Order: sequence, then structure tokens, then C-alpha cells
Amino acid sequence: MSETLRPRRSVLYMPGANERALEKAKGIPADALILDLEDAVAPDAKADARVRVCAAVQSGEYGAKELTIRINGLGTDWHEADLAAAAAAGPDGIVVPKVNTAAEVALLVDALEAAGAPPRTKLWAMLETPVAMINSADIATASARLTVLVMGTNDLAKELHAEHVPGRAPLQYGLQACLMAARLAGKVILDGVYNDIKDDEGFRAECVQGSQFGFDGKTLIHPSQVEPCNDVFAPSEDEIASSREIIAAFEEAEAEGRGVVTVNGRMIENLHVDNARRILAVADAIAALA
Repeated sequence: MSETLRPRRSVLYMPGANERALEKAKGIPADALILDLEDAVAPDAKADARVRVCAAVQSGEYGAKELTIRINGLGTDWHEADLAAAAAAGPDGIVVPKVNTAAEVALLVDALEAAGAPPRTKLWAMLETPVAMINSADIATASARLTVLVMGTNDLAKELHAEHVPGRAPLQYGLQACLMAARLAGKVILDGVYNDIKDDEGFRAECVQGSQFGFDGKTLIHPSQVEPCNDVFAPSEDEIASSREIIAAFEEAEAEGRGVVTVNGRMIENLHVDNARRILAVADAIAALA
């Protein structure tokens, strides 16, 4: 399965210090997990959490879920030990907070290789600051080992002195700049978290907005958010049926030497066919998880 088509509709943060949460995560239908050593773990619990999450990713007990570890950021007291342990554990990805420059990406990739991280262990970079928004294209294109960009919208709002409001107008410049960078570089990009776990309507609306913008999925803070997120970020039955119809009509026209193709009154061009094939590929990748 290609990097860009591996389903990452729902990517759930789980606190690395909480053994019960790590056990519960095995049965949650998230596409991916971020086992967290950073914000969710108190300083005096970080060493024990590091051992726990590394054991979890090596356990083989999480099925088809993509497993990643979020380590503490560059310059913190725990960064080097986190990176070395995570590299040795060999998760699918190592998530690094507050990546601000291409030079930091290069430093992280060199450190992963020096620590013996297997090729399957990719770098996920969190973009959370104004400087990261400005540098997003350089960051996204800095290394082939960097495969996923993760929006850190809580920290970005804090840095901007912005409010969390419906529609996220204060954050849209940053969200769209990073989306542009991801598509330029052919990377996956994940939307940020929604903080009010009791606001089902607001959460779904933000998922819809993220999907309409073009995000590949969304990071989540509670298991209750997983299923609605999976629903929004998966192609609908109507989209799948329409995509098949577009491809069939286009291929029939090509075989007959016709230069004009219409489906349900709409002119079909190569770009529509490419998008239809992408939708079917995503649907097939999701079905393969079942």
C-alpha cells in the first residue's frame, strides 16, 4: 500500500503512561494510534511511559492499526532518550512536536538513522508554530523519510493569541499553507484535534471542514471521536459509485476514439478520472483494513 493511500482517517492520541488506556486502544477502530510521551505524560512518569509504549509497539497485539510514538521535542530533557528507545522499538512512525525548519528535519532523520531505526519507521512532523507555517514547504520537502505532517492547532492558536471558534477562521491561513506544502511534496497531512469531546455536532462539522479542505484524516483525543471521523473521511457509497461510472465512461470513450465524455450531463476530463481513481484506491485501502 502506498504511503499516501494508507488509511489515516482517524489518528488517536493515547497517553503512554496509562497502561489501561494502551490496553483499551487495541479494540478501538482507529486507523492509527499516537502513543504519547509528550503532553499526556508528567515529567516524573516519562521514563516508565517510554518503556511501556515501546513494549506496546513490539507486542503485535494491535492488529492492522498503524502505531506511532510521539516523543518529546528537540531541546527537551527527554528527547534523545525518547528517540533512541523509539528507534529501537521500530514503530510505523515517530512523531516529533514543534518541527520548525528543514534543518530540524535533517537533524531528526540523521538521528533516526544513527539510532538504527528500521526503514519502515517514518518521521511524522508536527507543525504548531507561526515559523512552521511559514517554513511548511521547506519542511515538507526536506526528506523522503518524512511522510506525514500533523497540524498542532492548539499550540498554533496559543502562539497566534487566537480563539477556537467554529469555522476556525483565525487558523485557516496556517491550515491551508500546510496543505499546500503537503500536496507539493506528496505527503500525508492530518488535521488538528477538536477539544470538546461532548460537542458531537461541532466535532462532525470540523471533520467535514477538514475533509473539504483536503486533509487525509484528523488527530483525535477521545475514542468517542473515532467512528464519526472514520465516516466523514471515508468515500461515501455515492462517491464510489460515481467514480466507477466516470472511469467506465472514460475508458469506453477512449476505446471508441471519442474525445468528449459526459456523465450525468457533466463533461469529464482527465482530472476527474484521476480523482475517481484516487477515491476508489482510498476505498480499497479502507476495505483492506477490515
